[in-house]
Amino acid sequence: MTMTARATALAATSAPGDDALLEAGRRVLRMEGDAVHALAGRLGADFVAAVRRLHEASGRTLVSGIGKSGIIARKIAATLTSTGTPATFLHPVEGLHGDLGIVGQGDIAILVSKSGESGELGAFIEHLSRRGVTLIALTGGADSTVARVASIRLDCSVREEACPHDLAPTTSTTAALAMGDAIAVTLLQLRGFTREDFARLHPGGALGRKLTLRVRDVMLCDDLPALPPAAPMRQCIVLLAEQRGTVVIVDDERRVIGVVTAGDLTRLMERTTDIFDVPVSTIMTGDPRVVAPDALAAAAIYQMETHGIMAMPVIADDRRLVGIVHLHDLLRSGVI
Repeated sequence: MTMTARATALAATSAPGDDALLEAGRRVLRMEGDAVHALAGRLGADFVAAVRRLHEASGRTLVSGIGKSGIIARKIAATLTSTGTPATFLHPVEGLHGDLGIVGQGDIAILVSKSGESGELGAFIEHLSRRGVTLIALTGGADSTVARVASIRLDCSVREEACPHDLAPTTSTTAALAMGDAIAVTLLQLRGFTREDFARLHPGGALGRKLTLRVRDVMLCDDLPALPPAAPMRQCIVLLAEQRGTVVIVDDERRVIGVVTAGDLTRLMERTTDIFDVPVSTIMTGDPRVVAPDALAAAAIYQMETHGIMAMPVIADDRRLVGIVHLHDLLRSGVI
């Protein structure tokens, strides 16, 4: 056997099996989950102070970090911006080469650093401090340079990295990311940031459509399949065939009092063969599920899927019929 063949055979015998690979992956997830869970127990007055300072700030919110921490800082800035707290990622090195020009009084800087001793942050922090910027540190180094100069320090320390050599930033970056999310979501609630506010900042794609599309944008308004309660099934059968299997039963003022579906017709035919003169009121579903024109289309889909229905009457405040919305039309609209 050649040396190459022996090496290949040795690698094959020493390679971990599927179970070992699964356990390695599970170990990482457990460690990172435990690290995030530990953060919750350490939140206290500093977290509240950080959120309130960010909420009350008159200037910009800057987020900064180096290496993997810089990548996390970019994500924190993006999450803050999309949830009502405009933020900018500022690279420490680029900052020292001209980008500090965007920094002004009243600004707040969130500094992300595992050790708190990144050399590139030193001069950058000094210049931020000279400009009167409030510094919030997300760091695991309680006695580090960054922690000492920061006005507020949030403890993002971890017991060890998920990397088996305790070197590659894994658990620590997850902890910093989670802390950034906690800040952003708490600020969102403090600002009273609504679904509508979120939709205005996310107008594109499926997300924007899900948050902006209303029932009125999809409902049918003309030639509505509606009958009075005394109408015979002979009339209803025609409408069921022509109008996609749902007929709305209304009173003299067109207030919704029931619906008849193709399923109701099937069950009637199973009970009797003489169906044509049966009044619709005898088989209709009374007090049916209804929806308002201004309701979110996504909410209408949830109701239909939860209750197993294919269409809902759309009503005005006085329960007067103004339209009908079908599940297929909602799905075709791209709301989900």
